[in-house]
Amino acid sequence: MFRISKDSPAFYITSVAKDRLPVFRKDNIKEIVCKAVDEARASARFLLFAYVVMPDHLHTIVGSDLKPSKVLQFINGIVSHRLIQYLKEQGHQRSLEKLRHQEMRRNYRYSLWDHHPNAKLVPNEEMFLQKVRYCHQNPVRAGLVERAEDYRFSSARIWARRPLEDEPLLVDIDQIDWYSRR
Repeated sequence: MFRISKDSPAFYITSVAKDRLPVFRKDNIKEIVCKAVDEARASARFLLFAYVVMPDHLHTIVGSDLKPSKVLQFINGIVSHRLIQYLKEQGHQRSLEKLRHQEMRRNYRYSLWDHHPNAKLVPNEEMFLQKVRYCHQNPVRAGLVERAEDYRFSSARIWARRPLEDEPLLVDIDQIDWYSRR
């Protein structure tokens, strides 16, 4: 069980696509992102409490003993690897060109992310729930849906206790040890 506190804060992580390109616009790409986040969760052994995949960015709320930068490295690294691999396999050269940069020391040719990491500590339940609501309302504010639960690539339905049979990504809300429910 994970207890949200100053001693064990959750992390609110925002990953923004390079140049705010709408890389995650299509549903099949969002599916790849969800599978990659799930793979990152399994590899780094963090808890995923909430998420939303927007056309040009991704929000996650996680709990982990790892440093926020390490969790971010797992999420961004695996998502980037899976997505660039898909673009190459499908022959999406124009998309790859938009992600091209000068080769770095490890021969990386493409960069999916804006390299201004954004991981904020969430030290209490009140702030945690504010961040969850912010994530879930993001597609509504962007005009993508009228109700948060109608957006497929978010944990809003799970939090509302109305998950789909084929949720793209499950979250670990049952692993939260709530102070307020004692």
